[in-house]
Amino acid sequence: MDLQTPIQKAGRIYTRYLRQFEKLGIKKLEDLLFHIPSRYEDYSIISKINQVQQGEIVTILGKVVNIKNDYTRRIRLQKAQVADDTGIIDVTWFNQIFLTKVIHEEDNISLSGKIGIFNRKPYMESPEYELLRQDNTQYTAIHTGRLVPIYPETKGLSSKWLRRQIYKILQERKNNLLEYIPYSIIKNNNFMEIYDAIEQIHFPKSKDIVNKARLRLAFDELFLLQLAAISRRNEWEKKLTGTPFSITKFSKKIEEFWSKLPFELTNAQKRAVKDIFADLAYSRPMNRLLEGDVGSGKTVVSAITMYVTCLNGYQSVLMAPTEILAQQHYQTINNLLSPLGVKVELVTGSNKSQVNNQKGENWKFDILIGTHAVLSDKINFEKLGLVVIDEQQRFGVEQRTLIRKKGNNPHLLTMTATPIPRTIALTLYGDLDLSYLDEMPKGRREIKTWLVPPVKRENAYRWIEKQILETKSQAFIICPFIEESESMQTIKAATKEFDRLKNTEFKNLRLGLLHGKIKAKEKDDVLMRFRNGEFDILVTTPVVEVGIDIPNATIMLIEAADRFGLAQLHQLRGRVGRGDKQSYCLLFTESTSNHSLQRLKAMETLHVGAKLAELDLKLRGPGEMYGTMQHGMAQLKVANFSDISLIEKARLEAEKIFPKLSQYSKLLEKLQTITIKQVSPD
Repeated sequence: MDLQTPIQKAGRIYTRYLRQFEKLGIKKLEDLLFHIPSRYEDYSIISKINQVQQGEIVTILGKVVNIKNDYTRRIRLQKAQVADDTGIIDVTWFNQIFLTKVIHEEDNISLSGKIGIFNRKPYMESPEYELLRQDNTQYTAIHTGRLVPIYPETKGLSSKWLRRQIYKILQERKNNLLEYIPYSIIKNNNFMEIYDAIEQIHFPKSKDIVNKARLRLAFDELFLLQLAAISRRNEWEKKLTGTPFSITKFSKKIEEFWSKLPFELTNAQKRAVKDIFADLAYSRPMNRLLEGDVGSGKTVVSAITMYVTCLNGYQSVLMAPTEILAQQHYQTINNLLSPLGVKVELVTGSNKSQVNNQKGENWKFDILIGTHAVLSDKINFEKLGLVVIDEQQRFGVEQRTLIRKKGNNPHLLTMTATPIPRTIALTLYGDLDLSYLDEMPKGRREIKTWLVPPVKRENAYRWIEKQILETKSQAFIICPFIEESESMQTIKAATKEFDRLKNTEFKNLRLGLLHGKIKAKEKDDVLMRFRNGEFDILVTTPVVEVGIDIPNATIMLIEAADRFGLAQLHQLRGRVGRGDKQSYCLLFTESTSNHSLQRLKAMETLHVGAKLAELDLKLRGPGEMYGTMQHGMAQLKVANFSDISLIEKARLEAEKIFPKLSQYSKLLEKLQTITIKQVSPD
């Protein structure tokens, strides 16, 4: 077996934990080696029994004098005494009756834990233990007497078990862990070699060496990510031949279309359109990401792109993640383009019958807008020239591939309202050309945002009720969880909060409930009823952060706002302010931390998503910056998106090595084994 062996084929010791491995993202043996410790317990101080002091965390090496199970009514105790040449110490474990079969009298043992005092005598309670060889020779401790790694765990898979298997793999498959980074890069940057880095990240000799190992592995992650992006970009540019569109030939019609728009394009929109036109006129297919806040005008830019595609005699398809968002795009694009003779059609899960009635004939349209229903085998494109994907991270790699294959290398425009700092975008989407819409259209009102102190909660409820009744508007109330968690009872859960608000604070209003455990059809039904005005308030989890358009909703209340990243709060805030009424966002938190309150206060004054994302990157780091929404974003295990200098170093090295990539077979192999979430090509 090598390190690429899938877990399900690696032996019984692994196959019994398949479900747990899946939760931890471990699919093959190599993934275990890259399951990096989240922290370390320092058990490196080894002490004699007569020198221990209360509260110390130490390791004791001794011999088991006796061990037994001691049963009480409520608990089963395992009591032992361990001696060294200076004294005896009492040791107690709880409900681990198997220990008397594992640990025996006269065994040499290593114990690591905290020292307590009882009846003026030292004792250890539930220490980590490790049996030593009888002669104490050639012993390598992995659970005691050193910096001990603690891993991200899941129920049924402990750090101790993971530690044991990782150590075993390192010992048995040392020769399988071959260096793949060119030696020149290792030497020039003074990096550790790969085996040493893996060994020292798991079983370090010191705290300093942990940092050196982490640096090497973080570089690798960023280097491979960017090398893969460069490879994809090169493949796109060299291997794919697209259909160049004429722009100048239709310049009069394009200008006429612009003159009829009921608004003037922002400078940012004009820049994006200029970039897109240059792409469309080129012989390779366009591959561009359009990033901009909700309301910044991405749909209009895509409509212009689709119009040019139509003028050139080709069809376009726009795929959106939700039925409501697809309908919103359809209404906007149809209103803009149908007066110009462009035939726009809509297909979603609920109106598939239109497709099925075609009896195998090609469906006649210039532009098709829809959800994943556009992937149906029954829909045939005569000349697909442009694919537009909204919120691309909501779609799987296979779905994005399928839609592109319906044409002959069509141009590709992906759009996202997810605020991504430029540095991160260049790392994740190095294979894409980027356009930013960093201006809002004239006349669009800013959403008034307030951080509401706990003492004003009741006043806020009364104000919300008054606003809804007087202006006939609607409100969202966001809770971070679906159901209350025992470990987080102070955090408001959607189901419980829905019941409370319905029966107390808003008993005179109509409330709806929405969360991720509701079936897709039921979810769409709840949203449609909310959009049609059947509910005044929608109590929900963050499932509404993307692709929900309710023009009449003017109030966004977010519970436990400190638990969200600023970028995610900004996304949620973007669910309101889509009509012509003044809109509001109320942030509630029970946190008293100055740091948390300072973060949330930034929401009152900053209204540009990219700036909030940059601020969150500085204040919190990237760990929770995106909350739960970035399902399609490549996740980093070791590296940190806030380490700008390492990102730059990795990019420079990747660009330098790429032209000579074929000379490095091990690096090529590694590049093929890693899994990276791709935007395109897939």
